[in-house]
Amino acid sequence: MGDCRPLGFLLGLPFALVAVVLSVVGAVIWVLGTILSCLCPCCICCAGLANFAMDLIKLPVKVLRWFIDQIPC
Repeated sequence: MGDCRPLGFLLGLPFALVAVVLSVVGAVIWVLGTILSCLCPCCICCAGLANFAMDLIKLPVKVLRWFIDQIPC
């Protein structure tokens, strides 16, 4: 019975759409950071940038799960 939270999904949907836009930005940053770290392996900051971009890519799922968990059934 813990999975019947459609209201949380619907309330979180607009915020998840904003997070999808940030996810696309994160994907672009991740690609650029990966290319830079392959070209110049001494740039340690590019690896940190790529990890930050991966967090941005996972953001829509985190936002929806948070909203779904906040609304009781």
